[in-house]
Amino acid sequence: MDQWPPVSVIIPVRNEEPYLADAVRHVLGQDYPAEVEVVLAIGPSKDRTEQIARELAAAEPRLAVVASPTGKIPVALNLALEAARYDVIARMDGHAMMPPGYLRTGIAVLLDTKAADVGGVMAAEGVTRFQRAVAWAMTSKAGVGSAAWHTAGGAGPADSVYLGIYRREAIAAAGGWDNTMLRAEDWELNYRIRAHGGKIWFTPDLQVTYRPRASVRALASQYWHYGRWRRVVMREHPETASFRYLAPPGAATLVTLGLVAGLAGLGALAAGPSGGASDGLVWLTAGFAIPVIYLAGITAVTALTARGIPAGIRVRLPLALATMHMCWGAGFLTSPRRLTSPRRLTSPRRLHRGHGNHRAF
Repeated sequence: MDQWPPVSVIIPVRNEEPYLADAVRHVLGQDYPAEVEVVLAIGPSKDRTEQIARELAAAEPRLAVVASPTGKIPVALNLALEAARYDVIARMDGHAMMPPGYLRTGIAVLLDTKAADVGGVMAAEGVTRFQRAVAWAMTSKAGVGSAAWHTAGGAGPADSVYLGIYRREAIAAAGGWDNTMLRAEDWELNYRIRAHGGKIWFTPDLQVTYRPRASVRALASQYWHYGRWRRVVMREHPETASFRYLAPPGAATLVTLGLVAGLAGLGALAAGPSGGASDGLVWLTAGFAIPVIYLAGITAVTALTARGIPAGIRVRLPLALATMHMCWGAGFLTSPRRLTSPRRLTSPRRLHRGHGNHRAF
């Protein structure tokens, strides 16, 4: 390629003291043959994140810092985009370590495919046994369905991708990130980019390491929020409903009904004949078969598909899968309508500034 476009890497940052300096170093250390700038949008933090960001910016002219008072990721992304100078926009996270060759590879694919957004794999890697179990679940069809950016499928058009390298004009035409979306903000933006005729392209050649949640409680909270906000997306865009997104709430509903029926049956049995327990109530104990079948199913799946995994990790796989399925489903089913509000998008004129001094690509 005889001429590479300059690129702005935008990063929403909040409470990233342990990772921020390394994350910036990995971006600025890219072997990319054109200009690279980094724009950090700093949210209110409880640690030294802002101080570290200011110190890094003082020592590095390619680094800019903007304030993001709300701390919300989509707001931070829009603010960073407004401050960015270039027409290629790479979105990163404050705790993600951009691998060598990421920008060169991703931008080559962006130009070759004429896509609006190019991204790759969320390469989940755990450290503890539970994290490694979650990482397996997050990269398995049994855990997250057929999403290529989780399961590393083949290159091609996709609904969404992990992080992403965008054409600025595509983001601007779609109105930027939706400031009301506290989860699934990239997926929802990519949906609107596709609605405007843009192409989202997945390539397995781009992989960014992701550290899963380290405890059942943290994983449960994460997937509960994922479910809540996926319901918001489906309220606003009903055509996005699919088996992949409806399976967890369906499973959660059946398991809950089975547990309720089983407990009612146990109550009837405990009451005994003198309590007037009918045969119908006693038969309710059969409801326990539903959660038992579900647990047996995910245990069988992990036994068949995770044979090469150490036993200490394999025994935790059903727990990881059940937590993800049930909490995602519960979040989806209980998502309040108040989360769905009129979309707050940024003016395309503000988002479409760019540098303006380089050739179109």
